[in-house]
Amino acid sequence: METKSLLLTGILLFVVLTTNIFAQEDIQIGKSLKENTQHNGALYDYSNPEGINIKVMIWGYVQFPGQYIVPSASGVNDLLSLAGGPTQDANVDDLKLFRINPDSSQTIVRFNYSDLLWNNSDLSKPLKIPGLHPGDILLVPGAPKWYLRDYLSLVLSIVSTVASIATLLVYIYK
Repeated sequence: METKSLLLTGILLFVVLTTNIFAQEDIQIGKSLKENTQHNGALYDYSNPEGINIKVMIWGYVQFPGQYIVPSASGVNDLLSLAGGPTQDANVDDLKLFRINPDSSQTIVRFNYSDLLWNNSDLSKPLKIPGLHPGDILLVPGAPKWYLRDYLSLVLSIVSTVASIATLLVYIYK
C-alpha cells in the first residue's frame, strides 16, 4: 500500500515537472542559445574615436538594456537600434526620455515612436525624433503579454498540484 502511494506521488510529481518544462519557450535544434540568454544592464561602447561621444542609458523592454557610449549626433532611433530594438512586450507608444538640463532641472520628453515612424502623412515635414544629450535616459515601458500556452501552463500546474495533494490525502486516510 505504501509503495503504491509513493509510486503514484512520484508519477504526479513527474507530470508537474514535465508540464512546467513543456510550457517553456520552444528551443529549436540548431538555434543559437545566445538568443535565449537574458542580458542584464551593461556598458556598450559604440563610440567614434575621431569624434565627440556621449554616455546615455536605455532601460526597459529592449533586447540589451544598459549604458551606451555613442557619437553625439545619435538620436533615439539610433539608440533603440543599438540596444537590439524593443522586445515583443514593449509599448513603443509611450517612450520617455529623461533629461537633466544644464541648470540641474529635469525634463521628461514623452513621445509615441509608432507615430513618428508610421503616421507621417506629410512627407515634406521631417520626422521630429528627439536627439540625445549627455546623461539622457531612455525608458521603454511595457508589460509581459500572456498567451494561450501561458494560461494553459498555469491551469495545468494548478490542476496537477491539486490532484497530487488529493491523491496523497486519499492514500493517507485509507
